[in-house]
Amino acid sequence: MTKSIAAKMGIRPGGRALFIDAPAETISGLELPLLDVSTTPDGLFDYIFLFITSQQQMHAQFAALREHLGIGGMLWVSWPKGRQLGTDLTLPKVIEIGYTYGLVESKSLSLDPVWSALKFTHPIPGKTYANSFGKLNL
Repeated sequence: MTKSIAAKMGIRPGGRALFIDAPAETISGLELPLLDVSTTPDGLFDYIFLFITSQQQMHAQFAALREHLGIGGMLWVSWPKGRQLGTDLTLPKVIEIGYTYGLVESKSLSLDPVWSALKFTHPIPGKTYANSFGKLNL
């Protein structure tokens, strides 16, 4: 049996979730479990899904969304792959911006033919994170 994209993402039933600019057809393809979905960024979330097409959008929203990410939560950033939809985002740029705002990446996957996704989480205190795209010391 093939795992759903939501299962590969580590999405579990009952978690509190927020979707920002998520295309309906992409979300339906994830086969999400039953979640407590909020329409506004208030309180803490287990799962935040941010769909963006530009570096400017990521800079404008990432820091505020980070403040709503619960400990142990996941902030999934999705952008058009292969420069589709006129995006100026690439995997290295998404990682770099995430590190700028204090979150670290841990998993990348393809959601559908248009959208890539990268999981960001809170860093583990005392651990050094470094790759060719960013560095974070705590």
